[in-house]
Amino acid sequence: MKKFNLSDWALHHRSMVWYFMIAFMAAGLFSYLELGREEDPSFTIKTMVIQAQWPGATAEETTRQVTDRIEKKLEELESLDYTKSITTPGETTVFVYLRDNTKARDVVPTWVRVRNMINDIKGDFPQGVVGPTFNDRFGDVFGNIYAFTSDGLTQRELRDQVEDVRAKVLQVPNVGRVDIVGAQNEVIYLEFSPRKVAALGLDQRSIIASLQAQNAITPSGVLQAGPERVAVRVSGQFSSEDSLKAINLRVNDRCSPT
Repeated sequence: MKKFNLSDWALHHRSMVWYFMIAFMAAGLFSYLELGREEDPSFTIKTMVIQAQWPGATAEETTRQVTDRIEKKLEELESLDYTKSITTPGETTVFVYLRDNTKARDVVPTWVRVRNMINDIKGDFPQGVVGPTFNDRFGDVFGNIYAFTSDGLTQRELRDQVEDVRAKVLQVPNVGRVDIVGAQNEVIYLEFSPRKVAALGLDQRSIIASLQAQNAITPSGVLQAGPERVAVRVSGQFSSEDSLKAINLRVNDRCSPT
């Protein structure tokens, strides 16, 4: 039986060979034009960081009351590979790693489930625990970074201008996220005279507790006037530096102006 000779077949079927060559060239050109070209391609990181604070607690107490409870709850996660934790006095950080065979489309729903699982045990944490907070956005890529400076504007006015720019940038097609880095929040610093505080027999903790009680927002009830409901609000919250200066502190049945 004579073996098949590709060269001989090609010489006798030149039209067919030219057809395949042109078809393959057209397909290759089309594939090249449609080829994805991303300078920073998106990728999925299968790691989450959970952090919680318990001010005043020792490292052993934080481990036993917070870290262990978080890690034991995470053991119920089917796609969990392992966890790693770092605990210091008053603070814990838990790293959650998913299995390598976890599909990219399943990562985001898994993080949502982790949040729900931890929220289910928040009531078991001791009083005073702050958080937990979650961070799972390690795959975000920032293509552009802009710096803003100003002459004659305060930090607050500059931040307002940057917020307007951020809102406009978010309207640009294909923009997914815009973060503001280095913004300074408004802060009011209170300084107490140690001589006055000592003369009145007070301590700094009592003064701070009194200020917090004065600035607390609590429901004050409603008034039912026929079909209308009028909410009753108690004034006195701090809204400016002047409101802080005008307050009279009352601690241990002693009243003194600030």
